[in-house]
Amino acid sequence: MRLVDGDNSEPSDTTEQLIERVRAGDTRAFERLISEHYRFIYKTAFRWLGHKSDAEDVTQSVCLRLADAMQRFDGRSKFTSWLYSVTLNAVRDLQRSHQRQGKQIAAVSVVTREEIDANQEDRLRVNDIWRIVRQLPEKQRDAVLLVYGEQLSQAEAAVIMGCKEVTVSWHIHNARKSLKDLL
Repeated sequence: MRLVDGDNSEPSDTTEQLIERVRAGDTRAFERLISEHYRFIYKTAFRWLGHKSDAEDVTQSVCLRLADAMQRFDGRSKFTSWLYSVTLNAVRDLQRSHQRQGKQIAAVSVVTREEIDANQEDRLRVNDIWRIVRQLPEKQRDAVLLVYGEQLSQAEAAVIMGCKEVTVSWHIHNARKSLKDLL
């Protein structure tokens, strides 16, 4: 069964099969790969940046970079782990760009206490915590966001961060100390 006339991708294609088709120049396979991972890229970028427009910019940037970057995916790690790395590199590029332009990335919201119901208050607390986490040094922030925000194991975080699992533990330990100081 074909998805669209002339489409070489089958509905049951695995990510690995799609990757091979993309490497062979199959644009429909590339569209499908992007479609299947677009939300993943956006959610990752949003978790790091905290702004919808910045996350959208990073997501678009990653999608544009992905065609060329696919040639560098060697298959030693899971595709999603590699995609995290590509997305985090795009996030860092945007952050450096904002820093050069003198822009602040921290989210600002102005809401009076009377307008906030209990659920909104909980969401604001969580958003405040993530805003503070985004202020941590880069390695600490990455470790905390991967392990607690994305709910990855420390081993998976280590693959994405390009370090040993014990190093991720160390960054999380230091982040906890830093967060106590910030809070």
